[in-house]
Amino acid sequence: MSETTYVLAGGCFWCLDAAYRQLRGVSEVVSCYTGGVIPDPSYELVCTGRTGHAEAVAVTFDDSVIPADTILDAFFTMHDPTQLNRQGNDVGTQYRSAMFPADAEQRARFEGAIERASEWWPSDIVTTIEPLGEVFAAEDYHQDFFAKNPTQGYCLAVAVPKVNKVRAAFASYLRD
Repeated sequence: MSETTYVLAGGCFWCLDAAYRQLRGVSEVVSCYTGGVIPDPSYELVCTGRTGHAEAVAVTFDDSVIPADTILDAFFTMHDPTQLNRQGNDVGTQYRSAMFPADAEQRARFEGAIERASEWWPSDIVTTIEPLGEVFAAEDYHQDFFAKNPTQGYCLAVAVPKVNKVRAAFASYLRD
């Protein structure tokens, strides 16, 4: 088994978390904050937009079960990478589309994924590639939020359509 972890930000981490958890080969998804300057920030502080952090997920997967490029293509399917510092009604730098590579190999793979995604999206991709600094796990109540709160309004209105989009596009990788 060869596990890899990607740290990706694409709007609210609840949506990314919910979409990735349905894919075979994904062993862990941690909602987290990264890319900012404040150590160990709280959700409330990140929501001010003044910490520099993005809501992100650390997705750990077995690339012998699900290819790394599939993880990245799913990322560009589950959020709109053409929206600058927002996803729908979630507005602010904490909702930016960003990728945080751990090394030069991940950076090259992320660049390739942006290039592929630019062929699917009619507008310019604004996803940034930023240095991977310290990653801070979000509060416990944010972890696996969708599964714990499936009837919550935001989950129904925002997460479900994103989850369904990934389910349709990556059906061959869905968990049994």
